[in-house]
Amino acid sequence: MDINELRKENELVDLFCTMAQIPSPSLKEQKVIDWICDYCANNTIKCDLDDYNNIYITIPATDNTKEPILLSSHLDVIGDESPVEVFLDGQLIKAKNRTLGADDKAGAANALYFAKELSKNTDIKHGGLEVHLTRDEESGMTGIKNTDFSKINSKYVLVLDSDSLGQFMTSGASYITVDIELKTFKGGHSGIDIADSTRENAAKLIADLISVMPQGVFYSENNQVVTSCNIGGIISGDVGVTNIINTDARASYSIRSSSKAYENELIKLMQEAVDEFNKEYENIAHATITFTEKMPMFEKNEDEYLPILFETAAKKVGVVPEISSFHAGAETHIYANKFNSKGEKFSPYLVGLATVCNMHSDKEFVDYTTMIKGQELLKELFIAYNS
Repeated sequence: MDINELRKENELVDLFCTMAQIPSPSLKEQKVIDWICDYCANNTIKCDLDDYNNIYITIPATDNTKEPILLSSHLDVIGDESPVEVFLDGQLIKAKNRTLGADDKAGAANALYFAKELSKNTDIKHGGLEVHLTRDEESGMTGIKNTDFSKINSKYVLVLDSDSLGQFMTSGASYITVDIELKTFKGGHSGIDIADSTRENAAKLIADLISVMPQGVFYSENNQVVTSCNIGGIISGDVGVTNIINTDARASYSIRSSSKAYENELIKLMQEAVDEFNKEYENIAHATITFTEKMPMFEKNEDEYLPILFETAAKKVGVVPEISSFHAGAETHIYANKFNSKGEKFSPYLVGLATVCNMHSDKEFVDYTTMIKGQELLKELFIAYNS
């Protein structure tokens, strides 16, 4: 079977391939946005845009005693605006000589196809479905950051952006950058001033300070990393110049954590290390440390309703569920710190409805059979949610 035969045979696969063939690099998604708006119009599906051109799709409730649920995906991909030619390699859909864009068009296609099918289904009594398709997740998350959350009524959010069928992530790590700047009050010439005890080399001092800083896994639980600290780089002096007592040095770190308590503990330890350094080298050198939150954490909440439903639904359709956390960032992190139109804090989860490999490279592919199985899982989960 070639890709054209498969597309004729399966509407979901055809929808994915059509979307994948529309180039949509970050901040250049307009062609795929226009195509989705036309698709919704042709299928009589309510579709709106906000001022940032994020998409909001609504399937009205057929039972107002039940609550809606939101499916969320991003439309931008890594790559450029060159043509995308898809082909079939066994069970794998690939693109010739470029990124396929299955991250995250596999998620977007599953959400859009499910919305279309649900809009025509009169048998399932439900509280409504919302679909939010965002721009620019890959380069700056400006789409989700510019989302009009007053347009969203759902409390529970399924962010369809995990890379493995059956994954259900209940928490994700924050991303904090740490900058250390160190200055000595006196420099000098290594041959003339080396014996002066009031002079210290900033390169040596930054090394001493870093030696007492945490590095690597700070806390883990159930074989999963919860909080970590990683040094990015060190700058001081010039490796080609050895006769200067350096006066300036810098170091950078990143902190990732899905626990606020352990994040705070790590920050406190790093701050205390700098404070102790400044006491020891008073009148000789001074260091400052700055913590900047780049991504808020997606902290696990105590609500086990959706994880339990997902696990049950996955097993029912023959998918092995993986309920876990992840040590990186996604749009879940923004949802987790926002409120819907009713003033309820969102309960988001990162969900895998297809297996996507080698993301962000010209070797990227998606196993189309997992996408089809993911649609089956999504339908089973939606029915369970509305039962």
